[in-house]
Amino acid sequence: MKFGVVIFPGSNCDHDMIYTFRDILQQEVVELWHKDHNLKNVDGILLPGGFSYGDYLRCGALAKFSPIMYEVMEFAGRGGFVMGVCNGFQILCESGLLPGVLLPNSNQQFICKNVYLLPDSKAAYVTRFLNKSHPLKIPIAHADGRYHADAKTLTMLQKNNQVLFRYCDAHGNVSELANPNGSVNNIAGICNVGRNVYGMMPHPERAADVELGNTDGLPIFRSILKMLA
Repeated sequence: MKFGVVIFPGSNCDHDMIYTFRDILQQEVVELWHKDHNLKNVDGILLPGGFSYGDYLRCGALAKFSPIMYEVMEFAGRGGFVMGVCNGFQILCESGLLPGVLLPNSNQQFICKNVYLLPDSKAAYVTRFLNKSHPLKIPIAHADGRYHADAKTLTMLQKNNQVLFRYCDAHGNVSELANPNGSVNNIAGICNVGRNVYGMMPHPERAADVELGNTDGLPIFRSILKMLA
């Protein structure tokens, strides 16, 4: 399959994503510049982490006006697979492709550490083939990762099985103590109703190489490839 990695001014995890999909997962990968209007016939689009446009105004708020995002939104509207990680998740929320918003962490600090995630949705590409009782150790690195949505949206997400991951401890217990940023209901990632647009704050591409001593991110990506195939 062919994946496009969108690069904005300020992206800093683009080559992490490219390396993971191209060199580890053996997929074709092309770079998509923020000013591009051509998606180069990709099968899926990946929005990487970083600080698009310096995170001025709000995280992801300026990136949604990039020429490439009009193409991404049209692609998603046709049912195309789109996944955003960290800043990519923020961009998807700002663009209206995913509900809710990412707010500053509850401790008002940048957090960079390993956390644990428990797969939640049984219907989404990202989690379909994951063990729902086995927590995954995945790094986070963000200052604005606190997911928030109103009560109506939260009810919809739960009812439609759209919550991908929840923050938990090493034993899989979802609790306030295991929540690193104050996200409502410990939500670490969600998808849209159509289950073709996905966003998560933790970085599975930073847990995908044996050289890093952690490959817990690989099952997430392999679940995606298995479903898209």
